[in-house]
Amino acid sequence: MDSVRKEHDLIGERCVPGHVYYGVHTLRAVENFPLTGVALSAHPELVIALAEVKEAAALAHGELGTLPRERVEAIVAACGEVREGRLHDHFVVDVFQGGAGTSSNMNANEVIANRALELLGHERGAYAHLHPNDDVNRSQSTNDVYPTAAKLAMYAAAGRLLDAMSALAHAFTERGGAFAKIVKLGRTQLQDAVPMTLGQEFDAFALTVRDDASLVTRASSALLEVNLGGTAIGTGLNADAGFAQRAVAHLATITSAPVRSARQPVESTQGVGGFIQLSSSLKQFALRLSKICNDLRLLCSGPRAGLGELRLPALQAGSSIMPGKVNPVVPEAVNQVCFDVVGADAAVSAAAQAGQLQLNAFEPLMAHHLLNSMNRLEAACRVLAERCVQGIEANEDRLRESVDRSAGLATALNPVIGYQRATELARQCMDTGLSVRTLAARGGLLTEEELDARLDPWKLAHPQ
Repeated sequence: MDSVRKEHDLIGERCVPGHVYYGVHTLRAVENFPLTGVALSAHPELVIALAEVKEAAALAHGELGTLPRERVEAIVAACGEVREGRLHDHFVVDVFQGGAGTSSNMNANEVIANRALELLGHERGAYAHLHPNDDVNRSQSTNDVYPTAAKLAMYAAAGRLLDAMSALAHAFTERGGAFAKIVKLGRTQLQDAVPMTLGQEFDAFALTVRDDASLVTRASSALLEVNLGGTAIGTGLNADAGFAQRAVAHLATITSAPVRSARQPVESTQGVGGFIQLSSSLKQFALRLSKICNDLRLLCSGPRAGLGELRLPALQAGSSIMPGKVNPVVPEAVNQVCFDVVGADAAVSAAAQAGQLQLNAFEPLMAHHLLNSMNRLEAACRVLAERCVQGIEANEDRLRESVDRSAGLATALNPVIGYQRATELARQCMDTGLSVRTLAARGGLLTEEELDARLDPWKLAHPQ
């Protein structure tokens, strides 16, 4: 049988497997919260951020002289290993947990303490030499550690998402340039409208992504205001004098991010405005990205019996029964990511309003959903750009035909013949199948030169 070690806590004594780095608090949390089957290690950003916080705290104590130098060095070394990706499989508590993240904080305290003990030449669990609470968690509380780590994790995930959004916007811009001279028919309410270029359509997609990236940037920047050093409710009870300033300064150095102390730690401890703002920006992007994917699916529909204006890359067979069918699988998959993000925003909103008095106990849910949303949107942006947008082709014959046959061209004659006569011309176009140009010429409404000037598709797409 595997060896075990005995550890004690408030509840009593338990045997902890000898090979693990976590301790009794983590063991109880694993037993108490078998909820999602998703362990804390599923969010490596959060595990790394917890180690960053603990390292910054230890360095602050080293400066203050409030922890022995050898303990500081051992804690810092253990945190470095976690930040490098080691020991993550020992972060085993469920992402959903009671206690406002206490189990996650203690999981980190215990893993770091036990690895530091090894580095000092002691056995795991020999807490008389270095303790998870008294040393690793000194001058801290879950209520400042967990939200600080969650914010840092989200900031890191947001950075990767923004890189992916930039790549997607670039892909749309590149296709917009390639399609700049291809005139097509615009549509409103799914009905024929007036001419535009396919390039304009794709440039609009690019700007949508860039605008939403600006929102994510602003929201992620707001996360860098942290309450580390505020301890239980923001007042700083039990924190050593000077700890908060030094810890936050070290955290900024460790993360290479402009981390700053909260303007009002009490508000920062109970408020989750940064999480709400980030979730809202992700929801907006998800909704608008989903609309773009809907447009791509519609524009490539058919291809014979639908619009058939675009050809998306053929990636896989589309049916187990219909030969030759190819589906817009990438936009469909991205749609599903977007739906998931919208649902996550609803959960984050519910958790945000459920906070009471000096603390919100539901930050673990918010962290889980926001990290998932950003990581999935990042993947969705990259897949959409690389597996779909970059390979989109235009069906130029179909696009030209739709413009030439459109009754919507009658709109361009409004300033000359008036709305009423243009309406009648459009109706005749629909009834007869003849073009607006042909009918206008037959009716003597304008000369050939005037029709050339008024109905030039390129000029209609660029009226100014």
